[in-house]
Amino acid sequence: MFRGIDHTAIASSDPEALASWYVLHFGFSILERSAARIFIAAADGSMLEFVPAVGARVQQHHKAPGLRHLAIAVEDLDAACRRLEEQGVQFFEPARVQDGVRLAFFDDPDGNILHLIERKRPSSPETRLRSDAYNKSC
Repeated sequence: MFRGIDHTAIASSDPEALASWYVLHFGFSILERSAARIFIAAADGSMLEFVPAVGARVQQHHKAPGLRHLAIAVEDLDAACRRLEEQGVQFFEPARVQDGVRLAFFDDPDGNILHLIERKRPSSPETRLRSDAYNKSC
């Protein structure tokens, strides 16, 4: 019945600029563009939707109520961090290992918290759900 998360929407004062930032920095592709929204997709098919924001932005911090962060899966964390740093991204702290996965946190231009994550993915969703390392890192 329920197959998974189709996409996550991000409201921005400039959806076009923010979507373009994700395309430039992560190599995502634009799927659909209209006056009301922009859809982009990662190589694995996961999607983000960018929509116009209404109202003032609320200050984000790591433990604020609501959506905490968006995790971007990478094969090589060190190479991904170097590439983003060359593009002007500033990380909150050096990359670290937590419960067997490697992480590096930073903000997008709108202040949304992102992190890169390098993990050995189990072979199936069922195995992933049972993985202690996966459940502890999330």
